[in-house]
Amino acid sequence: MMNFTLPAAVITGFASFQVDHSLLILVAFGLGCNLLLLGVGYMIGCRRPEGLKAYYMINSPGYNIGCFTRPYVQSFLGPVGIVATCLFDAGNSVICTGGSFAAAPAATGRSSGWLNIIKRLFSSVPFDVYVFLMIAALMGWHLPPQITLVVSTLGNANPFVGMLLEINIERSQLKHVLTILLLRYGSAAAFACLFYFFTPLPLKIRQVLAVVVFAPLSSLSPIFTSRFSGNLSVVASFANSASIMISIVIMTVLLTSMQL
Repeated sequence: MMNFTLPAAVITGFASFQVDHSLLILVAFGLGCNLLLLGVGYMIGCRRPEGLKAYYMINSPGYNIGCFTRPYVQSFLGPVGIVATCLFDAGNSVICTGGSFAAAPAATGRSSGWLNIIKRLFSSVPFDVYVFLMIAALMGWHLPPQITLVVSTLGNANPFVGMLLEINIERSQLKHVLTILLLRYGSAAAFACLFYFFTPLPLKIRQVLAVVVFAPLSSLSPIFTSRFSGNLSVVASFANSASIMISIVIMTVLLTSMQL
């Protein structure tokens, strides 16, 4: 998933992506939500051991939009909604495809300087692909359709590969799962209200933003957690699985009630 199916899904998603410059503020919204959650994750874990601090910093931010949200709601969103989702995901991807993984060592004292942070950030293949394609889209460039056709088959498998299911967890670790879930869905409710009631955007865009903030945890979070602290990868996987179940219910209710 990390090196093949997710990058392929990103390439496929950008094949028909058209940048609406009037909506670029959505990129800032996606990045801003993630930075706030990254900061809260740092504060929650600041007095805990290094492994738990990294767990909270990696799993607090990051929305599973490419693997889950966009395929799940694409039939409801329409063309404008898809563009809005992609733009929000562009800001989101900076953190969820490598930003949180790069920030965690710096916060725990393992980092040895900015060069190592940058190196760790760009060591993420999905991050590299997303940055390249976003820059290309902003400049009006698109990959040849032959390339998109080849990678689309591999990318279509990503929603299934991205669904993690891990139920083997100790009872003492459940509190860390509950903390992440309460943080994510509590903040999602706040973000949804903020975007829907207090932004001067068209109704369709506000509805889309109110839905995407309830996306599950990033499917990359357990992978990054295992790289930093292998013992907590099970906790991260369980939190990821639980968030998928919760998000299915909440997003279905929202999509149905809004009739997007």
